[in-house]
Amino acid sequence: MILTLILLGLGVLLLTGLPLFAGLGLASILIIWVVEGHTGGLGDVVFGSLSNYQLVAIPLFAFMAQIMIKAKVVDDLYAAAHVLVRHLPGGLGVATVLSCTVFAAISGSSVATALTIGASAIPQMRQYGYPARVAYGVVAAGGTLGILIPPSGPMVLYGVISDTSISALFIAGVVPGLMMAAIFAVFCMVQAALGKGLARMPRASLKECATAIRRAFWALILPPIVLVGMYAGVFTATEAAGVGAIAALLIATLAYRRFGWADFYESAHDTVRTSAMLFMILAAAAMFGHVVTILRLPAALLTTLTSLGVGPIEFILAVMLVIFILGMFLETISIILITTPIVLPVMQALQIDPIWYGVLLTINLELALITPPVGMNLFVIKGITQAPLWEIVAGVLPYVGLLILGLLIVLAFPELALWLPHTMAYGR
Repeated sequence: MILTLILLGLGVLLLTGLPLFAGLGLASILIIWVVEGHTGGLGDVVFGSLSNYQLVAIPLFAFMAQIMIKAKVVDDLYAAAHVLVRHLPGGLGVATVLSCTVFAAISGSSVATALTIGASAIPQMRQYGYPARVAYGVVAAGGTLGILIPPSGPMVLYGVISDTSISALFIAGVVPGLMMAAIFAVFCMVQAALGKGLARMPRASLKECATAIRRAFWALILPPIVLVGMYAGVFTATEAAGVGAIAALLIATLAYRRFGWADFYESAHDTVRTSAMLFMILAAAAMFGHVVTILRLPAALLTTLTSLGVGPIEFILAVMLVIFILGMFLETISIILITTPIVLPVMQALQIDPIWYGVLLTINLELALITPPVGMNLFVIKGITQAPLWEIVAGVLPYVGLLILGLLIVLAFPELALWLPHTMAYGR
């Protein structure tokens, strides 16, 4: 009952238009003042949450992404993908998924992936006769890979809040991310084979393939540098972010030569603005987590579940359903920060692997990006194309089903997420 009242009150505050950090922080301060009669310990709570060195990964990965966006590497990535797969049914759609997959490993952001790839892919797909809905759907859905394929901003936030290895979470997202990309690509081919897209184009020659790969080479090597380094235990996720940022800067300035001082300033400015926003939200989330702890809500929830005989799988399914519903109305960061402090103690009691849950959570958050009425990628596509929102939603609906399918597959086969982290050089 108390949990329901808290969530309802928080929902009312957020519906007033208050920024997330303000709504979450004000609600937490009010509850703590009512329960304890003072708010004297909140300063220590906030400082403790923000003094975690792993948070350094957030601005560094954001800076890496901004550099690669400003250097316009996506043009070469998309051209290379198109040349390699254009002979397949739905080749442009498959190329879009491949481009989203690679750019996801650079940006760590679904919105950035959909926006950047969409600006190049949608006009070309329309030019070659793809129905508008097909083009909108594949870009919006492909963009969601930005938070599943590492690096991933939401995974960093979940890892910090749950005290889970961010490197292990990143590596855990690789196989499910590639699986979802393969599912999307196969669906594009099936659509084309059924007459909903463009038929095959001429196969590229070896010379064309070699030229396209050479142009995109420097952009393609950045994700392996970050991922292989973490997997081999050469550096942690935080150190990988620094390595990635330096590598991106060298690639943009020396290889592409499209990155000047003005671009550097804009990249730094955008990185600081994004990071400051996230840190303010994290501070508010720490206060909310403190509220959850002093009210003993997880203990009450665990007692209720135990009395009902709910096991780990039933609990995960219930949580996934709740998060799916929340995803229709809240954005991804809000969902992570509101739900994690509540479910984490119950997960520990039920011996649910936090890495596996983190991957399931991230796939569910991908759904939140393309489910109306508040799916961010839907509005990104609308901003690019000015198309009616209903037409974009119609194109995305099949991918909602595909993401649910992917979620159920990882739920049924946890090793898809856990095998790689278990083989890491420095373990979990």
